[in-house]
Amino acid sequence: MKIIVDAMGGDNAPKEVVLGALDALKAKQSLHVVLVGDKSLIASELAGHTYDVARLEIVHAPEVITNDDQPTTAVKTKKESSVVKGLELLASDPDALGFVSAGATGAVLVAAYMKLGRIKGVSRPALAPALPTVKGKPVVLCDCGANVDCKPLNLLHFAVMASAFSCAMTDTVKPSVGLLSNGAEDKKGNELNREAFELLKASPYIDFKGNCEARDMLSGDFDVVVADGFNGNIALKSAEGTAGAIFSILMDGVKKGGLRAKLGALMLKPVLKEVKTRMDYNSQGGACFLGVNKVVVKAHGASKRKSICASILQARKLAKSGVVEKIRASVRATEETDGKADAKSED
Repeated sequence: MKIIVDAMGGDNAPKEVVLGALDALKAKQSLHVVLVGDKSLIASELAGHTYDVARLEIVHAPEVITNDDQPTTAVKTKKESSVVKGLELLASDPDALGFVSAGATGAVLVAAYMKLGRIKGVSRPALAPALPTVKGKPVVLCDCGANVDCKPLNLLHFAVMASAFSCAMTDTVKPSVGLLSNGAEDKKGNELNREAFELLKASPYIDFKGNCEARDMLSGDFDVVVADGFNGNIALKSAEGTAGAIFSILMDGVKKGGLRAKLGALMLKPVLKEVKTRMDYNSQGGACFLGVNKVVVKAHGASKRKSICASILQARKLAKSGVVEKIRASVRATEETDGKADAKSED
C-alpha cells in the first residue's frame, strides 16, 4: 500500500517528516512510502538510518509552498512544489492510495481539490480531525476550517461524510451525530443551524442526536459533531488552548507550591503523562480532507515524528477501509432519497 508524503511540509520538515516515515515503515511491513521534496535534503536525513530501500521512494520537488503564499496562486505557479507534485502523483498512480502533509493548510486543500477532484454529489469537501474524548473513543469534528461560510446542505453532507469516516476509524456501525450549537434545545442556533437541524433530523443515513453544545463536544456522547468551518475552527482552537492552559497552570502551581507540591507532582507524573497523551489529538493522526477522490490527511504544522507516523498509518487505515468508496455510496444514497422526495412533492 503506497502512501505519498510531503517531505517539505511543516515547521519541522524535512527531518521529523523523514523520521516519521521511517517509523511508519517499521510499524507496517506492507507499507510503501513515497517522500516528495528536495532530494538532496531528504537523502541527507536518511543517511545513517537502516530501512527497507524497496519500500521507500524519493520524488524530487525543489519548490515549497509556505504559509505566506496565497494558496490558489501558489498551487498554480509552484508546479514543482512538494504539495503539487505529491498530489499529482496520487491522482495519476493507481497504486498510490493516500497523501499526508503537514504543510500550509490552504495550499493542501486547494491542491487536493484541483488535482483529485470532488466526489460526485458532495457539495463541499470538509476537514475532519478525530479528537480525544472523556470516554476514550474519538469524536470526529467536521468541518474544522475548510468552509467558513456554509449552507444547510453542506452540513448534511459533512454529517454523511464524517459518519463514514468515523466508521472507518473506530468500526462504529452507526455513529451518533450532533450539530454544534449554542444550546441543546431543538430551536437553538442561528438560521443556518435551525435549517440544517431539520435536514439532519430527516436524513435516514445518519444517527442524528440533536444539538451539541461546545462544552459537550469532548464528552464522548457523540461520535460526530458537525459545524460550519468558522465555528468548528473556533471550537477546535478553544479546546487546544484550554488543554494547554490547564497544563501550564498545573506546572506553575507545582513550581510555586514548594516541596509538598513537587512530591505530589512526582507521584502523579505517570497519570499526568497519560492524560497529556490521551488529550493530544495529534497522536490520533491528522485531519482528513473528506469529499475528494482519494485519502488526504493534513497533519498539524508543528508535527514531529510521532504525529507524522500516526498520520501516515491513519492514511493507510482509511485507504484500507475504503472510506472514499463509503462516502461516495452514502452521498449517492442521500441524493437518491432527496430526488424521490422532490418528485413526490411535485406529484
